[in-house]
Amino acid sequence: MSNLSPDRLLLRRAEVDAERVVSLLRIGVSLGLLGIFFLTVWDSVETVEDYLRRQWLFALATMISYLLLGLFTLWRARRGMFRGWMIWTGVTLDCAFLLVNAWVGLENTSLPGGVTFLLPPIWLVPTVLAFAVLRFNPYLQAYTVILIVSGLSLMILWQPEEMPVQAAERALFLLSLPPNIIRISMIALAGVVLVVAAYRMRALLHRSITEAQARTNLTRYLPAQLAGRLADGGLEELRQGHRQDMAVLFIDIRGFTRWSEGRDPQEVSALITEFRHRVQRASAQTGGMIDKYIGDAAMLLFEGRDGACRALDCVDALDAELEDWSTERANAGEAPILAGIGLHWGEVFSGVVGNSERLEYSVFGDTVNTAARLEQLTRSANVRVIVSDAVIAAAGTEPARDGWFTLPPVHLRGRSNGLAVFARGQIEPDAQGIAPDQRPVKPATV
Repeated sequence: MSNLSPDRLLLRRAEVDAERVVSLLRIGVSLGLLGIFFLTVWDSVETVEDYLRRQWLFALATMISYLLLGLFTLWRARRGMFRGWMIWTGVTLDCAFLLVNAWVGLENTSLPGGVTFLLPPIWLVPTVLAFAVLRFNPYLQAYTVILIVSGLSLMILWQPEEMPVQAAERALFLLSLPPNIIRISMIALAGVVLVVAAYRMRALLHRSITEAQARTNLTRYLPAQLAGRLADGGLEELRQGHRQDMAVLFIDIRGFTRWSEGRDPQEVSALITEFRHRVQRASAQTGGMIDKYIGDAAMLLFEGRDGACRALDCVDALDAELEDWSTERANAGEAPILAGIGLHWGEVFSGVVGNSERLEYSVFGDTVNTAARLEQLTRSANVRVIVSDAVIAAAGTEPARDGWFTLPPVHLRGRSNGLAVFARGQIEPDAQGIAPDQRPVKPATV
């Protein structure tokens, strides 16, 4: 069971839990039928005809057997020894309990199959169908319906070899007070089972709504990829944090601060919304995790062994989004969008801080600082993208083939050696963005 996916594991647990409930209901139904049996017919067992005595004794034996079945399945479910295939066996025995009792009634009374629906055991049909509803499995429900319908269809076609002279009297007895009391009791038992089924469905719906709301609330503060882990109870594990290799990408719109000065707030808000929409789309296409938005900038993370490859794919997706956006703006007579992208690969420390009301996913380490400085370097280098040699190596790509060219090694604060970097997307010094940055070119040390 441990090799199952989380969804399948939850469904399997729900099936076992449902079998515990069904086992308890089997015990309740059998005890209820035994009680009704002793109250209505037991006193007259010695005085009735032999065929009725045989039928009642058989009914008594099957009710006791059904009680033992409920006890056995409950014991196995509580001990963790219940297996998926046992559910199908239980469903088959539920149907067999109903159909065999009805068949014995016909055979013992020598009545034709046409009176099948006068037999009290037939009134267990709603109860057995309700048992199947409790399992939330449409295949089990269909299997139950097929067994019952097939069995009853064969039964109504049965004809005795010889019709007894007392056939009418025996059929009339099936409509007397004791059988009618048993029928009413069976309807009541079916109602109890359906009440339990409705309660479980309502509880399941409430839990689903609560979990959905919890996930929605978590996604307001955390990347969507983490919200699922937290809703499944992984908060403590994420709070402890851990170290891992990860690709960190920064993207920042150039000249946004000066462009936004004096502009209508709605115009500024519309541009930021469009920027974030396009970043979100590129991130989703490449399996990235948006750690945070910082005004007109964004920080994206890429986990896993293929994180470097997906990060480079995200660079391509972001380039395409910015080019498309700039074309749309040019057609509308507006300035294009220029942005810088910095990307680095390395070890980071990641974890969640805060409580359930306010959570924040944080990534720390030199890798994050280096990616941010590479993004800043795109301005002085007049390029759109700068990535470190570590990204190229982790992705296993060939720089020249993919359009990357080498820049002089970058000397970052805190590093004794220069960092090998590659760039792409040369920008002409006179390129006009939404508010071209005319500040002097900075040295390559950042």
